[in-house]
Amino acid sequence: MIPTSTYRVQVRPGFDLDATAELVPYLERLGVGAVYTSPLLAAAPGSTHGYDVVDPTKANPELGGEDARRRLVSAARAAGLGIVLDLVPNHMSVEVPSTNPWWWDVLEHGPESRYAGWFDIDFAAGPILLPVLGDDPVLEVRDGRLAYHEHEFPIAPGTGRGSAAEVHERQHYRLVDWRRGNAELTYRRFFDVTSLAAVRVELPEVFEGTHAEVLRWVAAGEVDGLRIDHPDGLADPGGYLRALRARTDCWLVVEKILAAGESLPASWPVHGTTGYDTLREVCGVFVDAAGEEPLTELAAKFGGIDFHAEEERCRRLITSRSLVAEMRRIAALAAGVPVDAVAELMVAFPVYRSYLPEGAGHWTAAVERARKVRPDLASAIDILDRTVRADPGGELATRIQQTSGMVVAKGDEDTAFYRYPRLTALNEVGGAPDRFGVSPAEFHAGAAAREAGWPAGMTTLSTHDTKRSEDVRARLAVLAEIPGEFADAVHRWSARCGLPEPTLELLAWQSLVGAWPIAPERLSAYLDKAAKEAKVRTSWVEHDDEFEAAVRAWPAKARAELGPEVAEFVERIRLPGWSNALGQKLLQLAGPGVPDVYQGTELFELSLVDPDNRRPVDFEARTGMLDRLESGRLPPVDDTGAAKLHVVRTVLRLRRSRPELFTGYRPLYADGAAAAHALAFTRRPDLVAVATRLPLTLTHDGGWRDTVLALPAGTGRWTDLLTGREFADPVAPLGDLLSTYPVALLHREDVR
Repeated sequence: MIPTSTYRVQVRPGFDLDATAELVPYLERLGVGAVYTSPLLAAAPGSTHGYDVVDPTKANPELGGEDARRRLVSAARAAGLGIVLDLVPNHMSVEVPSTNPWWWDVLEHGPESRYAGWFDIDFAAGPILLPVLGDDPVLEVRDGRLAYHEHEFPIAPGTGRGSAAEVHERQHYRLVDWRRGNAELTYRRFFDVTSLAAVRVELPEVFEGTHAEVLRWVAAGEVDGLRIDHPDGLADPGGYLRALRARTDCWLVVEKILAAGESLPASWPVHGTTGYDTLREVCGVFVDAAGEEPLTELAAKFGGIDFHAEEERCRRLITSRSLVAEMRRIAALAAGVPVDAVAELMVAFPVYRSYLPEGAGHWTAAVERARKVRPDLASAIDILDRTVRADPGGELATRIQQTSGMVVAKGDEDTAFYRYPRLTALNEVGGAPDRFGVSPAEFHAGAAAREAGWPAGMTTLSTHDTKRSEDVRARLAVLAEIPGEFADAVHRWSARCGLPEPTLELLAWQSLVGAWPIAPERLSAYLDKAAKEAKVRTSWVEHDDEFEAAVRAWPAKARAELGPEVAEFVERIRLPGWSNALGQKLLQLAGPGVPDVYQGTELFELSLVDPDNRRPVDFEARTGMLDRLESGRLPPVDDTGAAKLHVVRTVLRLRRSRPELFTGYRPLYADGAAAAHALAFTRRPDLVAVATRLPLTLTHDGGWRDTVLALPAGTGRWTDLLTGREFADPVAPLGDLLSTYPVALLHREDVR
């Protein structure tokens, strides 16, 4: 069953499966088609997200376990809702070894463990390296285990006599300083997270062991869809997805990050991606291209950089610091190839990875780029190229492709995006900060392509991984309409309350404006993370305590010294920001694909990167607001967010009751002085969505004036489902149509 829509719930110990079940009546009233949960398999103790699975054979007991999972299924089924589950096939948590029975067995028995081949471990390199020790590496034997503070590890049979140091030397693992992990790790991991060890799901027995329980749920009719996390980390994503498809016919979407212009591999038996490609287009179309030059000039005064040059620098930083172990392991597979050649090839990828023999063009582009940038390494790069092309399924090709995505993700999203604050609304997962927004023509082309090729793919605007919520981005997009005013404000504010690192400062001002009235402690936590991700003055590994203290203190200082001025500026862009937010949401919900609503974002939600975007949601307030909407009162566009709830409820309920309306796609174009400010399309001839672009400029130029929108030919009267107003004329004046809300959803019951 393909859901009409999904609603993402972050199930966690503080909001468990029973709490999720209690949420179902609200979701049903909202119009949701399926409850979409974060991972539900047993995870590391206290996990707030579930991506750190320790036992895939059972439901997470900290969330209520199997009984609570079944209660959620019963509640959803009683309400007519489906269930979509987030699945993590790439890795498992090994942070607390005793909670992961497979990893514990490997540590205890080494290569002789029945699970030794389940993890991607280089046993030829010696004992498994575990980077956990701090500056006081004193071990002890405690209760039959080797212990370091709260960390405990198994002792191999017959090796427990003598001092702790002697016992340690006899084990199949070595506890080493935590700083050695990035350079010397002997097992594959998730990105640069040493506490998440990769598993080899390409092996049939590992696939079965890690998937049997979830597949049991699917076979029992208790799960209707699967969202596959991080497929790029797998040895053979296409092969994995084909194996999964052979075991289930449920809705299947993949968290594949596509570069602008990149297509999902055609051989993958999936319904589509999780929607970051849609996010880039929907958010980008509300950005004024005219703001590019002045915002670029502003960024230049704050240490501005060329994005592609910085992108390369950041990727090299990742290969030379964070992922050294991976570079070395790959180089060891190609005789005579230095680590630098491997790293240069990784840096040169135009997309996250290739999937040879698919994506050969991306592979070729990476090879050519690497040879051009480093001609001194050309012969070594040629060796890599020839070897990979000769055996695209071999270990060298597999490891290069698995790892390139790690380099791109960590280099771009988790480093360069924090160093390039020209307009942070564009610095999003799957985004292209170098492209200043998206034209209406590009938007329409992307939507039409989705309808033609991936009509059942997921679409999204906010997720647990986005750098800032959709509504923060919507407000920040307004800055492109008034770049001069924003630049003047930033210069005034900076003179009174600057930060000692200019690019971080420009990001900080945008974050303050975008999320205002954000509490200082929330902004402080965000900027601390941003500074460490940027890796300019400090990082997660090498700290600058004085700088970090200044960053953490800045939000409170800025509010105290500049609060009224910031509030005044935000008031200038708040209403157009709401217009953008409503426009984004309508385009996503009414457009091609299966729309997802991230928890809480049915109201205006001004969140930043995790963990800020995983804060508890006030569902009681949302339920009360829904009660008032159901009474028939039209909400104003204000900071309660009720207008957004109204848009979400209206579209989702229609999608669920009349799914046949949401097929086909054709752009509609306005005529008149303000035609460029209207973005409209029709799904079938009887449903039209209309949104307002660049609202501040529209108001400045005199509003809609004579601008009209010709509606598709046919018989019957059009009704705006958001206001209840009817329109008999086939040519609608936009000033009249959009007089209540900056968006409209027109439906016509054709009487022919």
